[in-house]
Amino acid sequence: MCRQLEISRAAYYKWLHRNVPDAEHENMKLAGLIKDYDERFNHILGYRRMTSWINHFNHTAYSRNRVHRMMKKLGIHSAIRKKKKKYMDSKPDETAENILKRDFYASAPNQKWATDVTEFKVPGEKKKLYLSAILDLYDRYPVAYVISSKNDNRLVFRTFDKAVAAFPDARPVFHSDRGFQYTSRMFRKKLEKQKMEQSMSRVGCCIDNGPTEGFWGIIKAEMYQMYEITDESSLRYAIKDYLRFYSEERPQDRYHCKTPSEVREEALASDAPIEYPVPENKRIMKYKEKWCA
Repeated sequence: MCRQLEISRAAYYKWLHRNVPDAEHENMKLAGLIKDYDERFNHILGYRRMTSWINHFNHTAYSRNRVHRMMKKLGIHSAIRKKKKKYMDSKPDETAENILKRDFYASAPNQKWATDVTEFKVPGEKKKLYLSAILDLYDRYPVAYVISSKNDNRLVFRTFDKAVAAFPDARPVFHSDRGFQYTSRMFRKKLEKQKMEQSMSRVGCCIDNGPTEGFWGIIKAEMYQMYEITDESSLRYAIKDYLRFYSEERPQDRYHCKTPSEVREEALASDAPIEYPVPENKRIMKYKEKWCA
């Protein structure tokens, strides 16, 4: 072996009987944790969440740079998201102003709700499933969701009715894109009945509904890694179980490694909910400093 590797026998035995440094022991321990978490969560963790989750569950204080270096050496990385498709605009019956104006911060539950519909292809079939969900922008908690084989008014109306049934006293700003379900007169009447103020994204500005679009991205990047999906029934199960995982088991850095469900329960039980400011996007700030007066 030494001859093939072109090293001396003395060097090999010196390495074999050396005292292993504490830092190397710690790196070996960290590498084991990274491999374990990567396999347990089916490759959905990037280095940032890998660092947070390891530190949170093991009471350690590893830095992001150290975990990043170790993941590179181990060849471990998170799932890569696919590019989104472009869709044709539709002519709405009624539209609303963009009241939210990309202000996605809420100081308490049920102040701002955002909603949208996304699609999932059923493997091996020329068929799709549609998921409609309503997110609370305070804790990113899915207030209500419905899965259907049809993308129609009934899908959105059922989702809204479930949210109202769960929180009948809620009077949030209700934000969506300009999909035909949200611009229908019947949906406008539903909002008026609940005394909710409607807000809509501008045409061609999907970032106006950024939190919901991000939520879809998270589901599609992680869910397909965590579940074996072969047909419609397995896809329905995967969507439902992932939403449970997202709400109850998936800690988020913004909420100090608490899950959306934990954040919501604490806030609803308190007269003065904890505030979780939206982190500034450094790339946008640099762009504004360079190009905005």
